[in-house]
Amino acid sequence: MTTQALLCRCPTAAQKVDLLHGVLVFVGDFDERDLATARRAYRGSRAVLNADGGLEIHPAGPGQPVSFVGGAELC
Repeated sequence: MTTQALLCRCPTAAQKVDLLHGVLVFVGDFDERDLATARRAYRGSRAVLNADGGLEIHPAGPGQPVSFVGGAELC
């Protein structure tokens, strides 16, 4: 693994991926680096790192997205 590969993370560690009400939900152990990658990969969408360590990709829209799991960090 190279330094470049470590800096360009993507949600490949997802244990499970679901589509719930138009929201992609990646189940796994993600962090802020994955959140930043999701923002670049899913431009125009709103990414949420939820309380369970999962990553949610909400469609574009007004206001803040609401996580399916409480205590989310909204971005």
